[in-house]
Amino acid sequence: MEIKLRSGEPGDANTCGKICHDAFAAIANQHNFPPDFPAVEVAQGVLSMLLSHPDFYSVVAELDGKIAGSNFLDVRSQVAGIGPITVDPEVQNQQIGRKLMVDVIERANELGFPGVRLLQSAYHNRSLCLYAKLGFEIREPISNMQGAPFKVEIPGTMVRAAAEDDIEACNRLCYRVHGHNRGGELSDGIQQGGAKVVERAGRITGYTSTLGFFGHTLGETNEDVMALIGSGSEFTGPGLLVPSRNGELFRWCMDHGLRVVQPMTLMTMGLYSEPAGAYLTSILC
Repeated sequence: MEIKLRSGEPGDANTCGKICHDAFAAIANQHNFPPDFPAVEVAQGVLSMLLSHPDFYSVVAELDGKIAGSNFLDVRSQVAGIGPITVDPEVQNQQIGRKLMVDVIERANELGFPGVRLLQSAYHNRSLCLYAKLGFEIREPISNMQGAPFKVEIPGTMVRAAAEDDIEACNRLCYRVHGHNRGGELSDGIQQGGAKVVERAGRITGYTSTLGFFGHTLGETNEDVMALIGSGSEFTGPGLLVPSRNGELFRWCMDHGLRVVQPMTLMTMGLYSEPAGAYLTSILC
């Protein structure tokens, strides 16, 4: 059977979205975890956005002329993010996933990215092994946490909507915490209305591109990230992605009603700096 890779197109959204939903649901059901996408239409909506966004590289796999899977590369910022990668459960075990991963890694190298990263479902042993064989390093256990938003104010902090004028200060902060900036993602968050900054003594000490599965959040201290979480009226998508090793932040989230729904693993290739602050990651990394 012939496997062919090609660039993704907006018209692929419905087929690729259904495959994405079915693939995540199949592996989640095997391990008794909730799927990342609660309905086919949700996955189709997400992939429609990715396939039409100018700063996402997409690749589609066809098996004998029929779409069998897809993968994406987020090229909005200084370090690229991979995913979601999915293969039709009916045609797995034919090296399609490996080919899709190799393709986006090669694309990242062609574009000159110093590093790439991804989030992996920790209960999925086969994907963990594939990514490790391809050269990814395990960096951080992540807890996907869900629950109702809660209003909490952290003394000494002020949270407000982010504006374009804040991007430079936020990029400097991100560089101090992560060793690179994520200005492209933040710019999208500002345009979509979900981005916020937290200030202490009139100085930006943290920000979020959007609170939820598809946004990243960071701050100089745990209190900065707590202030941002506590300001949220909703957590978008399947919840927040909290570094499990940050015991103070992890316990604070549990104390305010959030619960772990699945374990995940942050994996990177190339440039990586141990974070020098508090953060929540994004499923797009």
